[in-house]
Amino acid sequence: MAVPKKRTSGSKKRIRNRVWRNKTAKVALKAFSLAQSILSGRSKSFFYIADEKTSGSEN
Repeated sequence: MAVPKKRTSGSKKRIRNRVWRNKTAKVALKAFSLAQSILSGRSKSFFYIADEKTSGSEN
């Protein structure tokens, strides 16, 4: 089984962690932006079926 020969420095560990967190932040920002455009009705790149029924009482 492969094992690391030397201990990874703290700065390298922090750099890798920061890269990983930046990737997730970028994806979250993109998802939030898409959600905002869908809710405002300005979305041109995302198609979905809107349910026209109201939640009021139905007989």
